[in-house]
Amino acid sequence: MSGHSKWSTIKHKKARLDAKRGKSWGKLARNITMAAKRGGGNPNDNTTLRLAIDKAKGDNMPKDTIEKAIKKGTGELEGESYEDVVYEGYGASGVAVMVHAVTDNRNRTAPEMKKIFERNGGNLGASNCVAWMFTQKGIFIISAENVTEDQIMDVALENGADDVSSSAEIHEVTCAPDDFSVLKQALEDAGIEIQSADITNIAANTVQLDLAAARKIVKMIDELEDHDDSESVSSNFDIPDDVIAELAK
Repeated sequence: MSGHSKWSTIKHKKARLDAKRGKSWGKLARNITMAAKRGGGNPNDNTTLRLAIDKAKGDNMPKDTIEKAIKKGTGELEGESYEDVVYEGYGASGVAVMVHAVTDNRNRTAPEMKKIFERNGGNLGASNCVAWMFTQKGIFIISAENVTEDQIMDVALENGADDVSSSAEIHEVTCAPDDFSVLKQALEDAGIEIQSADITNIAANTVQLDLAAARKIVKMIDELEDHDDSESVSSNFDIPDDVIAELAK
């Protein structure tokens, strides 16, 4: 099972999957605005926008709020001036960490990110110091409680998935970003409940952690994800099952 699956398992056991995190409407609206700014306001032609809208609807954001956020991104309504920023560095035990952020003030966000890295035993690095380790992928997390790996395989591999991996708690399905929308629709049409769906960065190689290092990394990732300007966080750690069990207590 991949390192990303291990992180997903930790989140599952701690009930911290993105679908259950209850992100603020302000953060969700900003992500919609940025997605529309990058790729246009039609979710049928903009996978990132469609994903951002799905997350907002999952958090019960009103339709008019979603529409206003889209119009701010396309320039139909005046809004704040946001920009994309990527922060890269290392955590405990040399774990690579990459944070995609959206900010209206780099001078505020950069030192705040730096502080999170440093107080958790890491350090912020130069641009592209870890980005080369990651490949963008679509990723779906599905509970293993009511569906088998074979059932998911039958749907996933016929609709663009490039890998399916499983643990006792979850199934993880990955695909190329271009196949994300088709695969998501196919899983939904098959009646397979998706707990988390995202387009993120996955590392080819991972760093295995002991309990002490894992606690530091998990704390740092949680803080980075919870930061108001953070859009997504990618890392390359792997955690043995016995350590996961200790973290989940």
